Amino acid sequence: MQMKHTTEKLIDIIQQNQNGEQKGVYSICSAHPVVLKASMQQALEDSSILLVESTSNQVDQYGGYTGMTPQHFVAYIHAMADETGFPKENLMLGGDHLGPNAWQDEPAAEAMDKARVLITEYVKAGYSKIHLDASMFCADDEGDRTKPLDDVVVAARAADLCAAAENTWKEFCSESPKPLYIIGTEVPVPGGAQEEEDTVHPTSPAAAAATLEITKKAFIEQDLADAWSRVIGLVVQPGVEFGDDQVFLFDRNQPNAAALSSMIQNYPGLVYEAHSTDYQTESALSNLVEDHFCILKVGPWVTYAYREAVFALSYIEEEIRNQFPDITLSNIRGVLEDVMVKNPGYWKKYYPGSDAEQYFKRRFSFSDRSRYYWPDQQIAKSIDRLMQNLRKTGIPLSLLSQYSPNQYYQAMDGSLKIDPENIIISRIRDVIGIYSRACGFSS
Repeated sequence: MQMKHTTEKLIDIIQQNQNGEQKGVYSICSAHPVVLKASMQQALEDSSILLVESTSNQVDQYGGYTGMTPQHFVAYIHAMADETGFPKENLMLGGDHLGPNAWQDEPAAEAMDKARVLITEYVKAGYSKIHLDASMFCADDEGDRTKPLDDVVVAARAADLCAAAENTWKEFCSESPKPLYIIGTEVPVPGGAQEEEDTVHPTSPAAAAATLEITKKAFIEQDLADAWSRVIGLVVQPGVEFGDDQVFLFDRNQPNAAALSSMIQNYPGLVYEAHSTDYQTESALSNLVEDHFCILKVGPWVTYAYREAVFALSYIEEEIRNQFPDITLSNIRGVLEDVMVKNPGYWKKYYPGSDAEQYFKRRFSFSDRSRYYWPDQQIAKSIDRLMQNLRKTGIPLSLLSQYSPNQYYQAMDGSLKIDPENIIISRIRDVIGIYSRACGFSS
């Protein structure tokens, strides 16, 4: 019997969700190698598919902020799968917010030319889940920029990008299943709220339905009826968001939230994709899945868990320093701070406030702008020293209990071998496990 492709497995999950089963899929939006390793370990244990996504600013035809093109990212993920022993037939790659986002300061024609190349490179590289997002204003777009770009313009551009994806599949990838598509976008912009808010309002069902109808019309007008049949998800705002130190939990009792859940059931084969689900409770995530927010995106929370684990290990390192006077401390917290202060590009506009407030946010903000700095060579060397020190000294159970209690319990019941990397992976899996259970992969 021929094994199902991940696109078919995802469609099966969507069908189960629409039929009222507690089934969903979480999407790991991170390029961090330890996060990916933890994700693959969790999916291996669950015998589930693993959806990994890169964003349009993270990976593009010029390298993005990771320095990787789509081809490079796919090779990187596949190498990680080989190292972890994760079966590639359970690995699915998605492209998030693919469109003119990175070129908003250019005229629309030029930005869309680059966006078509972006989409082409993603599909050629083997990405099979494509989020078409042309919701942003370009330099010469007219209209009130305090309001969303006109739906008709957004839909036409999304269809244009879809045509590029379809043509690329026909020319280069026709032996693989056709791409699946996500449309729509959340409010506010991806990456977490930048200002204090009182509440986050869910998208109205009328607006969600209008997005579907207007986009469908644009697809049909561009002879993309077959592609429209592979639109599996709509991104809306379910009323979840996070900022520096606040989290808005999903409240299914909000009128729009309940009505959204009902509305999508009128569209067979379609579910919602929920962005910015980081830091939600397990019950909130489970409710999202039950209410047909079938695809849950998670990004900053998994790297935040990585930072938590690294900081915890650094505190342990400092506590046992006096017993091992020959070791040189990693000083990872100080090194991270120094590098972020000297290179503020990734956090400066996101962290307003006084010097003291910015210092706190660089370390502990839920938006986790520190995630952009882990590949820095100086930081990587400091992490390596931390690992070496703790492997040399050992990690006392009492300190593991003090700084990582969940990992202490796992060590005591024999499910975790005490090693600094294992502790970090386990801490990340504390988060991924929440998503796995909410999606019905594990109990």
